[in-house]
Parts: sequence; C-alpha cells; structure tokens
Amino acid sequence: MSVVADLPTKQRGPTFSERRARLSEISSRHRSWTILIGMLLVGAALPLIVQFPPFTLAQSPNAWIDGFTNAGVFVLLAMGLNLVVGVAGLLDLGYAAFFAIGAYAYAYVASPFGNSILGVDILGALGGPNNAGIIFWPMLLVGAGVAALFGILLGAPTLRLRGDYLAIVTLGFGEIVPLVFLNSETVTNGTNGIGGLARPALPGIGGFSGIDPWFYYLTALALVTVIMMFCYRLIESRIGRAWEAIREDELAAAANGINTVVAKLLAFALGASVAGIAGVFNASKLVTVSPDQFTFVISFTILAMVVLGGMGNFWGVAVGAFVIYTINNVLLKSLNQFFDTAGIPILKDVDFIQLQFLLYGLALVGMMLLRPEGLFPNSRRRRELHTDVTETEQDELGSVAGTTEEDLPE
Repeated sequence: MSVVADLPTKQRGPTFSERRARLSEISSRHRSWTILIGMLLVGAALPLIVQFPPFTLAQSPNAWIDGFTNAGVFVLLAMGLNLVVGVAGLLDLGYAAFFAIGAYAYAYVASPFGNSILGVDILGALGGPNNAGIIFWPMLLVGAGVAALFGILLGAPTLRLRGDYLAIVTLGFGEIVPLVFLNSETVTNGTNGIGGLARPALPGIGGFSGIDPWFYYLTALALVTVIMMFCYRLIESRIGRAWEAIREDELAAAANGINTVVAKLLAFALGASVAGIAGVFNASKLVTVSPDQFTFVISFTILAMVVLGGMGNFWGVAVGAFVIYTINNVLLKSLNQFFDTAGIPILKDVDFIQLQFLLYGLALVGMMLLRPEGLFPNSRRRRELHTDVTETEQDELGSVAGTTEEDLPE
C-alpha cells in the first residue's frame, strides 16, 4: 500500500480533482471577473503568438489580427445561437436572418443610400464620414432591438412547434429574409447591396481604419466579453433555469408553473439580439452589406460551431467557433501557399480551397464519432451522451451535488 495513501488527510496535499473542484467553485462564484480576466489573457496572447513561426509562414501578423476579428463575429453569433439551441433547446436553422437584419439596420443609418431611403441626412448631421461613425455605438443597441423584435415575430407563430417542425419553420424564415433583401431593389439596392457605410469612430480619435485592424480587434474583444457575461448571468437566473427546464421536458416545465410562452419568446428575442449586434459590427467592418452574406451556409456553420464547441457551455462554444472559423477560413486557405513554397510534388498541385468543405465535412464526421458532446460540454450534456460513468465519477458528481449514498433511496 502507498505511503501517501496511509497519511492522514490533513498531511496530504489536495488532489488534482479537489483543486479543479475548488477552482471551479471560485470561478462560478466570481463569474464576471473570471470572464474578464480570461478574455484579457486571450486578447493579449493572440497578437503575441502570431509574431512567431509557424504563424508568420501563413500570413502577416496584421492579417492574423484581422482574421481573429472576423472570428470574433462568429463567436458572437455562436453564443447567441447557444442561448436558443443549447440552453432553451429550440432548434433554429435560420439564425443568419437576424444577422442580416442587424447589418441592414446599420446600413440604413450609416450610408448615403440608406439616408436617402429614410429621408434624413444622418451622416451630414453628424459632421461627415470621419465623425459619422459615432452612430455605430448606439446602433449596437438599436440593431439588437430590431433583431429582437423580429425574433419575437418568428417565435410567436412557432410556440406550438418543436423538434423537426420548428427547424423547418426557422429554415424557411432564414431563406425568406435574404430573398426579401435581394428582390427589394428600390429599398435595399438588390444584388448590389448597400455600400459606403461609415466606419466606427471615437471622439477625439476619428474613424477606424480599414488598413489597421487593431481598433476592430479591440472592439470585437470587448463585445465578446460583455455578451459572454450577459449570457452567463442569464443562464444563472430564473429565466435560464426556465429555459433548461423547457429543454429537458416542456410538459413537465409547464406543469410546474413555468410560462413556456414567455420563456420561448425571450429565448428567440435575446438570441436574435446578439445576432443583431454581430450584424452591426460586421457591416461596419466590411462597410457594405449584400444578401449573399447571409445564406443558409452561415446558419449551418454557426450551428456546427455550437454543437462542436459544446452545447450549453458558452466558453466551449466561443472556443469552438474561434477554432472552426480559423481553420476553415484561414488555415485551409493558407495551405496552397505553404505547399507551393515547400515544393512537395503531390500536395503542391492540390487546391485546398476547392476541398475546403470536404475537409470541413470530414472533420465534422470525425468529431461526432469521437466526441459527440463537443469539445467543452457542460456536465449535464456529458452525462446524457455517456451513460457508462465510472463509480469514481459518480462519487465526484455526488459530492459536488451534496449527496451521498446514504441520501439515496433504497
């Protein structure tokens, strides 16, 4: 028998599982500070690591920062969809529609074409293109509100639907919205979209630069931090517990006094509002919006990010979205240049951009076979998909929940 095992508990140091449980308890007790510190560390580490190989072999540091900013948009979208799918259990296949609504809401206010449609010269009243971007900051809230309103309009007729039927209705909504923007020539400029949007601006600094991605990167980092705090506060509130009850069993939740109508509408509205914020930010960065930016591929990609990251866990969803976007849109596109430079006979003739979705699909299949609960799932999701839990894990789960074998019925 081990000598360490014979020592009294006071003389032994804490085990790894005890330290992990203690750290988890501290982080859950100070959730907002944990998110803030974690995002500060991540935000500082990413620009540093791209200064060294192998990242510099793929593209320049500024290009990496720009790619991280674009990944931040999908992190926002994935966290918003996680509220609807991962927490409330409502399958939404048309989430890109709310992304489009937020983008077009900003386009109407921050472009000459949109001002002519509204009949108000907002850009001129704010003092020209360099200062007009100040409207970006209040438009984050306006875009969230407009998208939330459409989320309620979508949720209201689908209250009696669930499962596959709800997915079909949301899929139809996601197809209708881009088609409306595409065919409304006089209002949305059709296929050409709306261009010339004002870039965000800060008083005393002026408008953000399209060449220097740092201001956009810091803004994306701040938005992700605030939204993640907001989402965790939501799921730890009575609304979040109501969503989890509806996800597990809607009839049982209604029988226990939960207003499922209000809870579902709130899930659609709050999830859509996050997409609206992402749409405003993305439109301000691209300075143009068009219907082809909001196809079904976007909705499917965001759903895949949620599932692969870990449904119900916002940290996991954020990491999953970041990793998937970086691999799919940066790494695979850089493989052509890398193998051409390396001069490998077979691989230098392969067009990895054409094989992008093939490799992406193979990764999805492999992930679902090896780790169906996602990269970083929450504990309940892990227990649902893995019934073969060992006795040690059961004891740990029981100790965390505050129950022992004596508390269980015979």
